Amino acid sequence: MSGPLEWRRLDGRVVLALLILVLAPLVPTVAVMLLAGAGLVPLAITTGSWLAAAALLAGLSALDWWFTSYRIGEERVELRKGALSRSRRSMPRDRIRSVDVTADPVHRLLGLAVVKIGTGAQGEDEFKLDGVARPDAERIRAALLLRDSTSDAPEDGGELARLRPAWLLYSGATASLILAVWGAIGSTVGSFSEVLRKFDVYRTIGEEFRAAPLWLGIGLPLLAAVGTGVLGSLLLSVELWWGFTLTREGTGTLRVRRGLLTQRSISLEEERLRGVELSEPLLLRWVGGARTHALATGLSESADGKQPDAKTLLPPAPRGQAARVGAAVLREREFPGAGLTGHPRAALRRRVTWGALAALPFAATAAGLAAAGWLPAGLAGAVALLAVVIGVGAGVDAYRGLGHRLHGRYLVSRRGTGVRRTVALQRDGIIGWRFERSVFQRRAGLVDVVATTAAGSGRCAVPDVLLGDGLVFADEAVPGLLTPFLEPVSRD
Repeated sequence: MSGPLEWRRLDGRVVLALLILVLAPLVPTVAVMLLAGAGLVPLAITTGSWLAAAALLAGLSALDWWFTSYRIGEERVELRKGALSRSRRSMPRDRIRSVDVTADPVHRLLGLAVVKIGTGAQGEDEFKLDGVARPDAERIRAALLLRDSTSDAPEDGGELARLRPAWLLYSGATASLILAVWGAIGSTVGSFSEVLRKFDVYRTIGEEFRAAPLWLGIGLPLLAAVGTGVLGSLLLSVELWWGFTLTREGTGTLRVRRGLLTQRSISLEEERLRGVELSEPLLLRWVGGARTHALATGLSESADGKQPDAKTLLPPAPRGQAARVGAAVLREREFPGAGLTGHPRAALRRRVTWGALAALPFAATAAGLAAAGWLPAGLAGAVALLAVVIGVGAGVDAYRGLGHRLHGRYLVSRRGTGVRRTVALQRDGIIGWRFERSVFQRRAGLVDVVATTAAGSGRCAVPDVLLGDGLVFADEAVPGLLTPFLEPVSRD
């Protein structure tokens, strides 16, 4: 990398990368038009317009490249850009908390990468150097994350986890990936609707459905949808997580590297780490899987819709492996998720009641259809009974998932049934307490104890504990924080 005061432009190949991205969809578009029977004039107009737009965008990209430059000084990182409206931004190096390197297939083909430099502050824009030579990107990352000799970060490092191919099978039980696959298929069908109609695909499917028995006409498409979703989620997981490694670097940084086509390198400074969460979505929990997430300051809770959050430290994997990685990240011998204190029976009644109430609309709908003669009475009764059983079962499962404890320097809380979350939060990362009670909780003598923190979503809840027990638990978790607000109660 050049001297610290030298302004540098991005790599000029970034213009070629944009041109490839713009022109790539032209080929399938022309192919679809040919299949749909488009004439030469529409094809010529489409191709000419596309090429003209590509040339215009390439020109604008070249102009932007010419007027964009950056430099890395001893104390600051600076970026200036803009042809007509010039802007110049500066970021102190001592505030840099993450340097992430990403390379999509086009960037990899051209030997480029995107470097994202962030401070970890919520709502603050990051520096983005889109179009840096890959060797330079790695040098920038190493230079910006280098600690001073006076840093108290532990100087140990090593690999904490590496993807095992068998773990990819757990993605078949990941509902979010299955829904993403179904959405992509639906969008593709909509895009090729004219071609499908031209070749009478819709009419053929309709005729086959009417000719087949009802159980086969419904069961076969349902089975195909589930199978396609599972298979698609496996393929998507391969793209997202292939080559995954989690390492602890001697600079006090956790680094995640992953991706088959689009490669990503995501860094997390351990100084920002406030705890670890084991996440077990229902389907994944049924097959014994879990994910491991980081609770850290400055990490966004939302994903970009296509990629996992920056907080993800381990993809879907066996729960034992997720717990092992969580313990390694926390520098503990084992993850503090066992031996949790149960919650009072009143919490069970609340969850069973809510589960039964959630089943009422389904039971009422079945009864209405039976009254209208659209559904046999026996089938309607079975549907209503099944809805109640599922609702009550979900309530019991939610209660069984409740638990909390203090384990060394961590507050541990577990809750949830659709997504069961076990959180180990550093007690010194708790900055306040909230005690929330609904009308029904007050009648049952229960309270939600919520630890507020600057990490993750900003809160870690211990729901439905007895009021006195909740106050004692909070006071023991962070001694002195609640003392000015507590009064001793006489037991006479």
